[in-house]
Amino acid sequence: MTTYVISFGAGAMDHVPEDEMPAVAEAARAVCQEAINAGVYVVAGGLVDQSSSRVSPDGTVTGGPSPDAISGITVVEVPTHQEALAWAAKVAAACRCVQEVREIASDPDLDAMLRATAQ
Repeated sequence: MTTYVISFGAGAMDHVPEDEMPAVAEAARAVCQEAINAGVYVVAGGLVDQSSSRVSPDGTVTGGPSPDAISGITVVEVPTHQEALAWAAKVAAACRCVQEVREIASDPDLDAMLRATAQ
């Protein structure tokens, strides 16, 4: 299985009237439920419109920028890129905006660590 992040940018849903947002949220949750039922759901949500915190290698914490690149994400674990695109189409229809699909690179050593912990 491969993990994919499906995302849309900040402002991508600005065209949706405020009174239609509850219907959008309901449709998005229905897609998530479908993904849960299919066993491919990992996580979904949106970035809170607030400044980030940046943590330096020495532990120093400073303020960062507000999220202006990505607003919402859905992460699925599926066997093929085509299946990730199919889920993105469902999210796009529910959220009424274009979705971007990117593969999350796996690390075999981390995968082995996780498997060892699960045993």
